[in-house]
Amino acid sequence: MPSAILIVEDDPHTVELVGLYLRRDGHKVLTADNGIAGLRMARESSPDLIVLDLMLPGLDGREICRSLRKESDVPIIMLTARVDEEDRLSGLDLGADDYITKPFSPRELAARVRAVLRRTARDNLETGPGALTFGDVELDLKRRTVQVGTNPVILTPTEFRLLALLMKEPGKVFSRAQIVERVFGYDFEGFDRTVDAHVSNLRRKLEAASGKSRYIHTIYGIGYKFQVA
Repeated sequence: MPSAILIVEDDPHTVELVGLYLRRDGHKVLTADNGIAGLRMARESSPDLIVLDLMLPGLDGREICRSLRKESDVPIIMLTARVDEEDRLSGLDLGADDYITKPFSPRELAARVRAVLRRTARDNLETGPGALTFGDVELDLKRRTVQVGTNPVILTPTEFRLLALLMKEPGKVFSRAQIVERVFGYDFEGFDRTVDAHVSNLRRKLEAASGKSRYIHTIYGIGYKFQVA
């Protein structure tokens, strides 16, 4: 059964090119050229994935992402012409699963879409014990909740998957390539900065809830590990 992909983008050339590649992969493509229409279509059509431009007339990508994350875990790949680190972190913090910077290769975007859909279909990280607890961090795989002590921590779907991976094998160092494969499901290179951005957001949220403890440690030149300090 083909997946339904919603493209929310106001540049007709980009829509045409991305749509061409997605249709070649067998996807059903829906489009909206402004933020208001895009949010409405996302709610009405329940797509399997959304390709979302950051800068849109009517309602920008950040507001759409923020609204959808209150209602749905639909995968979102954000398109942005901005290269500032804070802009990328902001989009991921609101719940985007990934971002791709303009100008981009439509073949690369199509590959990311395939990978995210595969990951969604075989979410191996949701198997296993119902809850993981180390120190004062508790992750409930079934309820998809996280607490540090008595403080709830609101995570995006990707941040949750990342924390589940690290907490299942505390003390083990995961390379960026391993995180890309097991959390994102990509089968190609070039996503180190995306991993770093998600780790940065996750670390900040956990430490803010704790007030003092560090949980995710950088092993320079290798990767990351979960360890209660």
